[in-house]
Amino acid sequence: MSLLAGIVWWTRQQAAPQPAGGGRNAAPMSIVPATIGKGDIGVTLNALGTVTSLATVTIKSQISGYLQRIDFKEGDEVKKGDLIAQIDPRPYEATLAQARGQLARDEAQLKGAQVDLARYQNLAKQNAVPHQTLDTQIALVAQNQGTVEADRASVQSAEVNLAYCRIVSPINGRVGLRQVDLGNYVTAGDSTGLVVITQLEPISVLFTLPEDNLQAVAKRLREGAVLPATAYDRSGANKLAEGSLQTFDSQIDPTTGTIKLRAQFENDKRTLYPNQFVNIRLLLDTHKDVMTMPMAGVQRGVPGTFVYLVSADSTVSVRPVKLGVTDGDRVEVMSGLEVGDRVVIDGADKLREGTKVIVRSAADATTPAGAAKGAASGAAKHGDGPKQ
Repeated sequence: MSLLAGIVWWTRQQAAPQPAGGGRNAAPMSIVPATIGKGDIGVTLNALGTVTSLATVTIKSQISGYLQRIDFKEGDEVKKGDLIAQIDPRPYEATLAQARGQLARDEAQLKGAQVDLARYQNLAKQNAVPHQTLDTQIALVAQNQGTVEADRASVQSAEVNLAYCRIVSPINGRVGLRQVDLGNYVTAGDSTGLVVITQLEPISVLFTLPEDNLQAVAKRLREGAVLPATAYDRSGANKLAEGSLQTFDSQIDPTTGTIKLRAQFENDKRTLYPNQFVNIRLLLDTHKDVMTMPMAGVQRGVPGTFVYLVSADSTVSVRPVKLGVTDGDRVEVMSGLEVGDRVVIDGADKLREGTKVIVRSAADATTPAGAAKGAASGAAKHGDGPKQ
C-alpha cells in the first residue's frame, strides 16, 4: 500500500503545472519593451460640451402685408444686408406719398403765416395794428411749426415702414428651413417668423469644468496665455476642429460644483453645428523636456505604482515610480527611472521579480502569431519544446 501511495503522489507531482517564472529553469516570458525618453507633455483638461452659435436670428416681419417675394433657398449662405424676402410695398408707398403731401401743405401754411408775422411786426412798430393781433399771429406761426414737425415725423415713419418691406439679413450665416410660403399674409406679431439664420463662422462650444480647475485656468488667462481647445466627436477619437478658450462664466453652479467656459472655433470646414455634442480637450500648460513613458507600462499593486524594468541580463525587476500628468497614451515620469531604461509595455501579466524574458518587437505584440512565435522561441532556447 505504501508503494502504491508513493506512485500516485509522484504521478500527480509530474502532472501539476509549474508557476510561470517560478523556477530557475522556467521558460522565459515573451515581452515588448519601451525605452524611457524625454519630450514635451501637455497638461490637458477634458470635458463634454455643446456647440452654440454666436448669433442666431429668427427673421420676422416688422410690418403687415402679403409676402410678395422670397429671395433665398433653404441652406443658402447669406451675407449681412442680403435680401431675404419682400412684402407688398404699395400700401406703404401710398402712405408715404400722403404724408409728403400733407407736409408740403403745412409747410406752405407756415410760410404764409411767417410772411404775415413779418408784416404785423413792421406795422406794430408804427402802432398800426393792435398788439393782440401781433400776439395771435406769433402763436399761429408756432402752431404751424409744430404741425410741420409732426408731418416730417410722419414722413420719416412712412419711409421706415416702406424700408421694412425689404427684409434683409442682419448677420452672415446659413439659412435654415422656410417657415412661411410665398403669398401668405404676415404680421409683426407672428411668433414663428419667416426663417432662422444661424452664424456658423466662427462658432463656439460651451462646456463645464469642476470648480477645482478654475484657479489654474484663470491664472493662465490672467498671464495672457492663449489656451488651445480641441473638439472631438462623441467617441473622442476623431478631431473635428481646433480653437481657443475665450472666457469663463462669472458664477459657479452650486448644484453641480462646475463652471461654464466658452471656446471659439473658426469652423471654416463646417465640422461643428449648433446643439452638437462634442468632447473638448483644453491644453492648460505644457511640461517641456520631461521623462515620458507609455501608459501601457504602468502597473499597480502591492508596491503601489510600479513598472517592470528590463535588465541587461534579460530579467525584469519591479521598480516603483512616481508619475506626473497624463496626456493620451503617455505619462510623465517624475522619479524612479532614468532616460534609456526599458520597461515592459506588453506581456507583463505573469511577470515576477527576476523573471527571464525574451524581447519581441512592438509589431509582434499586435498579432497572436507573433506572440506565439516569441513564446515558442523562448521555449526552444530552454529545451522545453516538444520532443521527438
